[in-house]
Amino acid sequence: MISIDQLSVEFSACPLFADISYVVNDRDRIALVGKNGAGKSTMLKIIAGVEQPTGGGVSVPKGATIGYLPQVMVLSDTCTVRQEAEKAFAHLHEMEQDIKRMECEMAEREDYESESYMQLCERFTHESERLAMMGGSEYMGKLERTLMGLGFRQTDLDRPTSEFSGGWRMRVELAKILLQHPDVLLLDEPTNHLDIESIQWLEQFLSAYSGAVMLVSHDRAFINNVTNRTIEISCGRIYDYRVKYDEYVNLRAERREQQLRAYENQQKEIADTQAFIDRFRYQATKAIQVQQRIRQLEKMIPVEVDEVDNSALRLKFTCSQRSGDYPVICNEARKEYDHVVFDKVNLTIKRGEKVAFVGKNGEGKSTMVKCIMNEITFDGEVKVGHNVQIGYFAQNQAQMLDGELTVFDTIDHVARGDIRLKIRDILGAFMFGGEASEKKVKFLSGGERTRLAMIKLLLEPVNLLILDEPTNHLDLKSKDVLKEAIRDFDGTVIIVSHDRDFLDGLVERVYEFGGGKVREYLGGIYDWIRQHEAELVKSLAQAPAPKAKEQAPETILENKLSYEEQKAQARAQKKREKALAEAEAEVSQLEGAIALLEEQMATETGSQDMSLYEKHTKLKKQLSAAEERWMELME
Repeated sequence: MISIDQLSVEFSACPLFADISYVVNDRDRIALVGKNGAGKSTMLKIIAGVEQPTGGGVSVPKGATIGYLPQVMVLSDTCTVRQEAEKAFAHLHEMEQDIKRMECEMAEREDYESESYMQLCERFTHESERLAMMGGSEYMGKLERTLMGLGFRQTDLDRPTSEFSGGWRMRVELAKILLQHPDVLLLDEPTNHLDIESIQWLEQFLSAYSGAVMLVSHDRAFINNVTNRTIEISCGRIYDYRVKYDEYVNLRAERREQQLRAYENQQKEIADTQAFIDRFRYQATKAIQVQQRIRQLEKMIPVEVDEVDNSALRLKFTCSQRSGDYPVICNEARKEYDHVVFDKVNLTIKRGEKVAFVGKNGEGKSTMVKCIMNEITFDGEVKVGHNVQIGYFAQNQAQMLDGELTVFDTIDHVARGDIRLKIRDILGAFMFGGEASEKKVKFLSGGERTRLAMIKLLLEPVNLLILDEPTNHLDLKSKDVLKEAIRDFDGTVIIVSHDRDFLDGLVERVYEFGGGKVREYLGGIYDWIRQHEAELVKSLAQAPAPKAKEQAPETILENKLSYEEQKAQARAQKKREKALAEAEAEVSQLEGAIALLEEQMATETGSQDMSLYEKHTKLKKQLSAAEERWMELME
């Protein structure tokens, strides 16, 4: 679908990548990976047409559409959530206005027999059919389903976007891109502002998406569940693996082992050849052989080995004195603003426990943390135990750093003992190696400030860690370093996070915030997800409980009716399952028909046949409608 040809990018004469070529095919699900600064976001910007390369180019077929979600964007605050999302259908509104204009013209004109009037009628019919095929009458339903899938409530849709945080407004932008249904989706860190349920919804949406998807994400679970191809950008080149991320990690390790063996064999060959040359260089009888060996060395192409950071750096949070047995106790805690955030919350966190606060955004996770930190007023009681020293990483922690200090000095001021000898190693592990350590904090980006604040927290002696969304701006390696440090921490930990892979194997208890309540679940994050999904299915499938009656005949009659209702529900469920299977089959058939048509269009004769292009457009619209029906049935 999209061809990247000999792409090269330089910044200040420093090459980012050179002579990169690959093809993005229809239905590809590509994860762009590589360390921070390798050029992942730049690659997306170039494909989207936002930036221009130094050399080479990107070939996009005529008529193909691209949707691009950057990490940072300027958002509008002048309309409601619904009105902002409706901008995704601006082209449909234009078509509707054009159809209305033609309808008025047809009503006013009386030259019914003229050729121009017949052309107007044909154009009106064609545009009306085209609008219907594009779902012109159904777009509001799609809009609401998409926004609610991303976490909005029905009551949120008519609220001004200015009332929402930047993360929620970013969801509106994501919804607009998904609703436009472009041929290629380019997503740069799409999960940064999503809760777990919204991430799972997005995974299902992208898995069923008819176009191609290319994304950058540091959420390992998300990219494993969505992608089927991994492109690594490393040292200015790319390595293309047609597998999921976890499989790519194994294949990459195997590839590097092969490179190392080839490199070692070549070095041995070079050493043996050089020894022969040095030994017989001045013997006339060996002159021909020596010259042959010299030419052999000159022609030899060096085996390159991928650069890998093999540092065995292990960070450890410094645990201060032992705290009391119960660092945090909540008794009947309640907090409300214009609405009740949570009420009658009772929870006890024991010393040494590692727990997670999860739930949809806005349900009170960060509010509870602020209650523990005594930053806001509340009703009830939230007690912090004896000898508790808190290390707190807030979502706005990065803004509290001294902008006049350098990166190195910021960490040097809090480092104690032998750890000061490893400051540059620590900074390097969090992408502040080399000259970056001498930059002033005020010149750092938001993500860089977040990482620096996390390093600072690593070095402060505490016995209770409270981390509010600590992984939003960390790459996969840095998250692994942080996860290992938390796992080895001897104190108590409270983590607010939506990163399933990060929480997996790290927490032993989950507190779910939602509907003004806080529910406790024993076990890890995936135990909670399974229990949460099981409870949701049970609540949806459970038949209404019959009311108790004094007279036995009425009780029997009501039980009988309940049984009939259950049978009706079972029949309805079978119908839905059958409809879902039919929808899946229709999607597969349309995809096969499109693939055959594209093969014909790729031939010299087919490329000149305009009727094939019309059929292709029609089939793509039918496929979009079929996928929409499939999504509705899945929901």
